[in-house]
Amino acid sequence: MEVTTLSYKNLHNHGELFANMFRARHRAFIVQNKWKLPEADGMEFDQYDTPASRWVAVHDRGIVMAGVRLTPTTHQCGIYTYMIRDAQRGLLETIPENLLFDEAPTASHIWESSRVFVSDSVPAKLRMRVQMQLINEMVISARQLGATSVIGMIPENSPRLARRVGLDCVAAGPVLEIEGSRSVCVNINMATKMH
Repeated sequence: MEVTTLSYKNLHNHGELFANMFRARHRAFIVQNKWKLPEADGMEFDQYDTPASRWVAVHDRGIVMAGVRLTPTTHQCGIYTYMIRDAQRGLLETIPENLLFDEAPTASHIWESSRVFVSDSVPAKLRMRVQMQLINEMVISARQLGATSVIGMIPENSPRLARRVGLDCVAAGPVLEIEGSRSVCVNINMATKMH
């Protein structure tokens, strides 16, 4: 099992891995969750998959087992910034505007974590290891990008897992029912991991 952080700068070094990440997202979000998202050639993508983002992939022999996208909260492309902020601004139909207690942050030291998934094909005995690899690489990558904090929307029960692996994870909004699942926005403080 390997973990790779992808960017537009290093795609050429990783063969099909970038495309396989989008294929795995398609399976997780469109096939399994039945979300109505943009897709092409069996890949899921959206307006936040820009050169400003990074993608962390846990993979084995080209098969993507888990992934997450990191996007700077300072990025803007047309009318879009990052998913949580754009939802709060009323730009996204499927995510309620009241997802945060406070105004969505915009700062160079805060990045957004989105499109988090673990493939349903990962055996139960490997799931915790895969999740740990994904979280560990997300923290390393976010820190290398200058983040001291990450904001993200995760399943309602995930903050307990985050705390179990040593992340300082605090709810940043109410638990919401979104497209058939209960989710919550969280702030993840990287300061406890900066040693």
